[in-house]
Amino acid sequence: MFCWPVQTVYVCVGVRRMVLWEVCVLFLAVLSVCECEGPGLVDAVSERRAEESHRQNSAIALLFTLLLTATILTTWLFKHHRLRLLHETGLAMIYGLLMGVILRFGVHVQPDLIDAPLTCVFNSSPRSLLLNISGRLFEYTLSGEASDTPREDAPNSQILKKVTFDPEVFFNILLPPIIFHAGYSLKRRYFFRNLGSILSYAFVGTVISSFVIGLVMYGFVACMSAVGQLGGDFFFTDCLFFGAIISATDPVTVLAIFNDLKVDVDLYALLLGESVLNDAVAIVLSSSIVAYQPSGSSSHSFEGEAILVSLGVFLGVLSGSLVLGTATGFITALVTKLTRLRNFPLLETTLFFLMSWSTFLLAEACNITGVVAVLFCGITQAHYTRSNLSAESKKRTEELSELLNFLAESFIFSYMGLTLFSYQNHVFNPAFISGSFLAILLGRAANIYPLSFLLNLGRSNRISNNFQHVMMFAGLRGAMAFALSIRDTSTYARQMMFSTTLLIVFFTVWVFGGGTTPVLSKMNIRVGVEEDEEECITELDDMVSGICSAAWPIRLWYKFDHNYLKPLLTHSGPPLSGSLPACCAPVARCLASSQEYKSVQQPHDDDSELILNEGSSLLYSDLLISSDDPSSGQAEMTEDTPAPTQEPIQPLAQSLSESLRLRL
Repeated sequence: MFCWPVQTVYVCVGVRRMVLWEVCVLFLAVLSVCECEGPGLVDAVSERRAEESHRQNSAIALLFTLLLTATILTTWLFKHHRLRLLHETGLAMIYGLLMGVILRFGVHVQPDLIDAPLTCVFNSSPRSLLLNISGRLFEYTLSGEASDTPREDAPNSQILKKVTFDPEVFFNILLPPIIFHAGYSLKRRYFFRNLGSILSYAFVGTVISSFVIGLVMYGFVACMSAVGQLGGDFFFTDCLFFGAIISATDPVTVLAIFNDLKVDVDLYALLLGESVLNDAVAIVLSSSIVAYQPSGSSSHSFEGEAILVSLGVFLGVLSGSLVLGTATGFITALVTKLTRLRNFPLLETTLFFLMSWSTFLLAEACNITGVVAVLFCGITQAHYTRSNLSAESKKRTEELSELLNFLAESFIFSYMGLTLFSYQNHVFNPAFISGSFLAILLGRAANIYPLSFLLNLGRSNRISNNFQHVMMFAGLRGAMAFALSIRDTSTYARQMMFSTTLLIVFFTVWVFGGGTTPVLSKMNIRVGVEEDEEECITELDDMVSGICSAAWPIRLWYKFDHNYLKPLLTHSGPPLSGSLPACCAPVARCLASSQEYKSVQQPHDDDSELILNEGSSLLYSDLLISSDDPSSGQAEMTEDTPAPTQEPIQPLAQSLSESLRLRL
């Protein structure tokens, strides 16, 4: 009886030890499984997040594709019914606005956030952070500044950030096709006929407009600060910077209507030339203002040395960009001349666009302005490289350039509408917005009217008052002003500039663009110029006045271009062996192509908008230049076609002499 309890105790103790041992083994097994599966679970979560991010990016790309599709279809309806109340850029902005409303208030996405009380003090925003979480290092990159308090008004902040692109996308991908197309498709005949006026409006006028806007806005900002309506720092340099970026005009809507209505070619050339060069001047001027850094305690005080440095930056960046763009065009022309790429049109077209695009990127990498570089690259490519291309490549480059320009422009304007709701740091100040509208009107008036008065003192073909009123009305703001304002929104002043610029673009595109046709009718501007029955008489008058008033710099430039640059870079013009000194004969033979002396196989430069064609071909009597006769079936004789005699131009010269006798 006594031994049984003792055995029972021994048995119970053994069972307990066995159970305890089994529990320990099971715990170790579970722990080892957790340690083995932990990294796998983390990798699975990361892969799931990557798939979700890819799905969202695909949906956003589809969203913008649908926006462009809707814009194209609506534009077709407007053109089919001949409605000119709204241009495709205005339609793109409306669709972007609607999509922004839907994304902000109609789509709800659960944010993937972990609210952890982590606090660090930095002197500046770090670009990346390394966090040690449970013994593993994770790298996080900066995507933007967040608010100190939760955004109750933006429940979909994550998806809104997804549709907000890096500003560099605009400068490196979307802007180059637009600027290059402006230079490549430039109607150079009318552009160079009004070159002096265009340069005055684009360079002098833009500087005047920038400083007028800056001074007016500085007065408004001072008043706002005095009454406590300013929520942050806003210096005079900020006002000048705003004046520079908002002075970039983009009358794409007005020019499209001008093209449809066949408005007077001189008015069209003045507006187009001003807008093309104006963008380049605005971006260089804004860069120069940013480079204004006085020494001393105050970084916004006036110092003569700093002003001279900024002026030097302006001239250096402008001239450097111009030289780089022209040099790239020269290199492309030489490559297409000295090789047989024209036998492979696909390779030829690809090289053409790669060289043009690399001009922009090279200029930006060299800390100069890619906009100016790619603009003059386009002009150079049109004047020299284009004549070396095969017929198929010419057609491809023209159509592809126009297509890329249309897609980029439509995308930017759609994105403008979307940004009004997707951008989360808008600063709308009614006083600043009102002052901005007044300032841009005063700046535009200070640009157009005084310069037109001075230009008319030396122009035989005066800029009429109605032309000036239309140019004043056509000062729309667009893609360039938007791109410059969105590039840096890190401060309170820059955020206010961006929000105000967005509203100005909306207003000018919708109101001024939609009112173009009534204004043309009110100002009695000629339309349908190509169908004008007196067009031939007008061209003859232009020839007569051109002969009498040709400026010596133009004659000198054309002589140099005709005798040296054309033979060097193209298959046309007189042989270099006849233009260069005898000692340079080996160089001339080295640069001569196999087609240069074969007039039968010589590719014609069939661009009807060359700098010198038709009437202006008689402008320089000291050179062997001829003019094409559209009514004749003979081969046209242009500046690019060497002619043994001057017989083809005799009939036109006789009619010109008769016109001169009648005038006398």
